Amino acid sequence: MADYNNNMTQHQAKNYSFDVQKLYIEMLLADAESFARAQNIFNPKSFDRKLQPIAKFVKDYMDEYKVMPDVEQVNAKHDIKLKSAKDLDPSHFNWLLDEFETFSRHKALEQAILQSADMLEKGDYGPVEDMVKEAVQVGLTRDLGTDYFEDPKGRLEALKANNGQISTGWQNLDKKLFGGFNRGELNIFAGGSGAGKSLFLQNLAVNWALAGLNVCYISFELSEQLTAMRLDAMMTNIPTRKVFPEIENVEMKVKMLKKKAGNLQIKYLPSGSNVLDVRTYLKELELKNKKKVDCILIDYLDLMMPKSKRISPADLFIKDKYVSEELRNLVVEKQCVLATASQLNRASVEEIEFDHSHISGGLSKIQTADNVIGIFTSRAMKERGRYQIQFMKTRSSSGVGQKVDLEFDVDSLRIRDLADDPEYKQFDKQRSTIYDNLKKTSKVTGSGTPTDARPEVPDPTKGDTIGKVKATVEGGKLRQLLNELHSDEEQ
Repeated sequence: MADYNNNMTQHQAKNYSFDVQKLYIEMLLADAESFARAQNIFNPKSFDRKLQPIAKFVKDYMDEYKVMPDVEQVNAKHDIKLKSAKDLDPSHFNWLLDEFETFSRHKALEQAILQSADMLEKGDYGPVEDMVKEAVQVGLTRDLGTDYFEDPKGRLEALKANNGQISTGWQNLDKKLFGGFNRGELNIFAGGSGAGKSLFLQNLAVNWALAGLNVCYISFELSEQLTAMRLDAMMTNIPTRKVFPEIENVEMKVKMLKKKAGNLQIKYLPSGSNVLDVRTYLKELELKNKKKVDCILIDYLDLMMPKSKRISPADLFIKDKYVSEELRNLVVEKQCVLATASQLNRASVEEIEFDHSHISGGLSKIQTADNVIGIFTSRAMKERGRYQIQFMKTRSSSGVGQKVDLEFDVDSLRIRDLADDPEYKQFDKQRSTIYDNLKKTSKVTGSGTPTDARPEVPDPTKGDTIGKVKATVEGGKLRQLLNELHSDEEQ
């Protein structure tokens, strides 16, 4: 607070008189490089009222013609006459940029404080923090990007060190993602009603907490107590129906897990909350725990509202577009991993292949997200303890359209990998060969009539793959089918 007061005193002591502001404009017009660096903070409203028409003329001229006007052009349009400042030493322009940056930030803060006063009187607290934050961040364009050809090794090593990849806890999913989710990414699990969106997010929370990461689970539906009870079953592998009868056993196991786990915080926020509410809570959480949050789970995106309350909740495309963009800005700012969920529309109910048209609210969420993963299940699959997920979009892998099968324990609500399942490994190794052979047996004559009138066999690479093949294995049908295929080839 003392530093803030000192800075304010310094700003107040600065001379931002009419003549000083006029000098800023004159010097900026004298050096194209300086103006290019300051262009993003050059706001005509920041200047004295008498100078605002000149500043606006300069900005409009640049926007239209992509070059700066000279002093003579400006003077021909306005009563106030500018002086030429072309013969200055380059060091003077360095001073100019530092001074102009401070001036622009000071004026932005002034405007934010004045606007905030009106909002505070109306009780509209949400945008105030954002306005002040944006004003404080006003600055020159200093980062010119990455020089591709300069130090490739250093560039790659820095990427490797700072990427901060986090495993999902599911080996087969990590393979498709080339290792897992990356910090700064927005990830969306999309599914229909009852598909298990919350279950996936809760299982991710368990995976990450047990991996020693600091996790925050924010729910807009379930209470903190109910969410925690579900996590009890997942953490301890005690069936949900036995959690209450075995309270002491649950307590003992949870306390044992705490010794090696990271922090896991559960927070309920009312439906219709926005990113500002989430950001405020995260700030309080990090101050209390003195730990940076590694992973954020939000259950779920569709129940949030954008920061602007003027947007109608019925306008799903605009609402979801703003919310997803705000969430992505949050996760980039926090440099953590964020996973949320979204609803699929009714057209997806009977489908076993998802595409962008199945996302409720339109394409805006898909365009913003880094990874979009569809959740496919059915009653039959749930009974056999299976879930299937499909990559609808990825930015950092080649997994689009590919599917991953996962095991679901209905008692503990735990979703596990099938990577260590011997039967699944055998199926995964053989399924492409089986399907290729099946296609070979369907020989077609010149008239288009099949010579082999075998009953149509389902494609084992699509739909409920594990369930179909596993059921076949159990009944001995797959072995019989393979024998028949071999017989046909020998003939």
